[in-house]
Amino acid sequence: MTRRSLLASAALAACGTRRQDRPNILFVIADDMTWPSPGASTPVFDRIAGEGVLFTRSYCASPSCTPSRSAVLTGKHIWQLGEAGVLYGTMPPDQTLFTHRLEDARYSVGFTGKAWAPGDWRAAGLTRHPVGKEFNTRRLDPAPHAAIDPRDYAANFEDFLAAAPAGSPWCFWFGCTEPHRVYEKGSGLRMGKKLDGVTVPPYWPDTPGIRSDLLDYQAEVEWFDSQVGRVVAALEKRSLLNNTLIVVTSDNGMPFPRAKVNLYEPGVHMPLAMRWGSRIKGGRRVEDFVSHVDFAPTLLEAAGLTPHEGMAGRSLMPLLDSAAPDPARDCVYTALERHTMCRPDGATYPIRGLRTARYQYLRNFAPDRWPTGGPEFVSSNLTYHGDVDGCPTKDFMTAPGNQRRFAREYELCFGKRPAEEFYDVNADPHQVRNLAADPAHHAALADHRTRLEAYLRKTGDPRIEGRDPWQAYAYRQTTGFGASFNTALPAEVREAARKRGAHKPE
Repeated sequence: MTRRSLLASAALAACGTRRQDRPNILFVIADDMTWPSPGASTPVFDRIAGEGVLFTRSYCASPSCTPSRSAVLTGKHIWQLGEAGVLYGTMPPDQTLFTHRLEDARYSVGFTGKAWAPGDWRAAGLTRHPVGKEFNTRRLDPAPHAAIDPRDYAANFEDFLAAAPAGSPWCFWFGCTEPHRVYEKGSGLRMGKKLDGVTVPPYWPDTPGIRSDLLDYQAEVEWFDSQVGRVVAALEKRSLLNNTLIVVTSDNGMPFPRAKVNLYEPGVHMPLAMRWGSRIKGGRRVEDFVSHVDFAPTLLEAAGLTPHEGMAGRSLMPLLDSAAPDPARDCVYTALERHTMCRPDGATYPIRGLRTARYQYLRNFAPDRWPTGGPEFVSSNLTYHGDVDGCPTKDFMTAPGNQRRFAREYELCFGKRPAEEFYDVNADPHQVRNLAADPAHHAALADHRTRLEAYLRKTGDPRIEGRDPWQAYAYRQTTGFGASFNTALPAEVREAARKRGAHKPE
């Protein structure tokens, strides 16, 4: 018997779970989707929520692809993950992943679409893919248009099911790349969506072009939902739906200014619905705060395994089993270090956040730096303000005349920020009125400051101890751009790079 088989047998014996009793696990993760997404029709997500549990206060650990996915897999905050806590990083082999634990317990594990990415998971010595065996060969014929990922997710999932050993449980990671940019411009309007059906938040100019950009985002949210529906249909066809724990979420917020790569609500507030047949009572809404670091312990417990040492997250199973709120789930913590390489010498933009029922407290550890990368340094994705994805909204707001015309909105989205931000989210849901200097909120501010600092020290955040290991981490981008990248590229090269994209960026 192999070492892995011995580990699996020991794990099953310890938990007392019979092999055939363990659920299958379908983990569905969208790419860049904020919750809620008003105006988007999501009947499949609504069905999962209606037949299961809808979590209304679910937050990613970080508003950036790689660190967010690292937190999902490990159950840890990004400051506990070393080089797995940054975009284009790597996965240190001393990090324990829930997918590997399931493999060791004789689960078949595989994925389609975007898995742990972007980055080089092998660089630090990891020998197993973070999310199992890849199933990405099937393609749509034809794809709807060039901005949609051509992979046929449902067909790839069926290939995985056909390859999985009969009678054995499985865990499948469906990493849809929508609604990540690029978008087909005007696709929302061509679907029949209306400009007057869009609500533009107060930190963007309200223009027809920005409204249309939001409609294009909605179109890709709906495409994502339709693909989830095809995957669920594959389960139903094989009579596997009832014994499959389905999780539907996203990795981070929508790819717009002041959303993705920000700790404001549009960057970190995530969709989350979970369904497990008759195992959990359906039709419930959970208002407790939950985090992506909770997924790993939840899925391990569902499989009859115990969470591993060092996890920051806590299992969601008690919330799935009971309608009673958990008083301990009164807040959530979020964080960011490096997204793109968009500052000289590879400098990051370090932020930590504490979200409670009423307030959002943000600590900007380097307020002298540009949170977006700034207007002068060309980032690794060949644009200025590189931590904001290229898009019509960004193009409009950064045009010199519009910077002056919409100075307030430009400053909110692209300007530098103070060391502390404090928002009353109930009174100011868009978080545009910083109360950190307001005497009426000093007591609440001090309480949140103390609470965040205590938690960061308890969980070993190097940043709160005055250390910065992140700037030295290699930027493992496949194109080879890194810390030496500078502003020497001509404008036409940058523009051509921004407009490229017959496929989704990883």
